[in-house]
Amino acid sequence: MIPLITQTPRLIILAASRALLTAELHKPQYFPVLLGAAMPADWPPGEYDREAMHYFLEQLTAGGRDSAGWFGWYALRKATDATPRTLIGTGGFMGPPDAEGTAEIGYSISADWRRQGLATELVSGLVQQAAATGMVRQLVAHTETENLGSQQVLLRNDFVLAGPAADARLRFERAVAPAADPALGAGGA
Repeated sequence: MIPLITQTPRLIILAASRALLTAELHKPQYFPVLLGAAMPADWPPGEYDREAMHYFLEQLTAGGRDSAGWFGWYALRKATDATPRTLIGTGGFMGPPDAEGTAEIGYSISADWRRQGLATELVSGLVQQAAATGMVRQLVAHTETENLGSQQVLLRNDFVLAGPAADARLRFERAVAPAADPALGAGGA
């Protein structure tokens, strides 16, 4: 089973569920209550829009438990003395890996939370999540040619520019090594 939560130093990254997506789409007043987090003023951020929410909900509904963790994820900034736990962005996979073990990621951070390294941390968490599944061998991501910030996020997470994609965006790739099995101990098998 795929873990449905991962953490980085400043983030809790939570897999979208049908309940969360349904609330986000149809009962937005309950969405922050279910997340246990404050909402940013500009939600939803970037390319994460109602179409993406509907797509993730449809995929989770069609795929049942097997699809959990392979679509949207919410990035929650951990509470500090100065701020409550806050939803700061979203990211995730465009679906399970293909037969070769390739999966695509995407991410977006709310405007108020940009330029703080949180997108880099979110992508790092998604890479960790992909490795933890043991199913992903390569991650790909696409970004607009003028989005230098997004390109830097990918480069900081060991993605390399693979060239232009068919849709004129840039394609980045990164190999993923499976996470070590903690049951095997530090020495491996």
